Amino acid sequence: MSRIGKKPVAIPAGVSANIADGVLTVKGPKGALTLSLANEISYELADDTIKVTPANDTKRARAFWGMQRTLVSNLITGVTEGYTKTLQITGVGYRATAQGKVLKLQLGYSHDVNFDVPEGIEIKTPDNTTVLISGIDKQKVGQVAAEIRRWRKPEPYKGKGIKYAGEFIFRKEGKKK
Repeated sequence: MSRIGKKPVAIPAGVSANIADGVLTVKGPKGALTLSLANEISYELADDTIKVTPANDTKRARAFWGMQRTLVSNLITGVTEGYTKTLQITGVGYRATAQGKVLKLQLGYSHDVNFDVPEGIEIKTPDNTTVLISGIDKQKVGQVAAEIRRWRKPEPYKGKGIKYAGEFIFRKEGKKK
């Protein structure tokens, strides 16, 4: 029995949800999101809640139960609050600047890295070493953050590179003399 799956997802005021043709559509103050519904799971829309239950007693249905409930919850959170990831850049001469729909990164390469910001994502740089990625789709925000981080992952000796805010970089000791 899924502890997460048993909990119904509350729909706050100002958010509307609709289930039609195997697609859940959620509209809120920040925008609209859709989710393709799994066949193994049944979804009930009743008085400001969405209840997710397995349609049958197969192993696959039980495995999808908690995940589908979490995906529905992520849609509701996205259209009401949105999601934000913060990246921190460490290293001499490493910096980032947001210029319209392009994030310009200087990461110690012989050239600047120009990262095109996808639709639905907003990138801000409050200072040269901080990048704020925000949007309503949790998966897309995380994917964009991972793609930016991939340009220069933090290295374990000096800690130079792009890391998530709050991420711990395991540091190694250098050469012994």
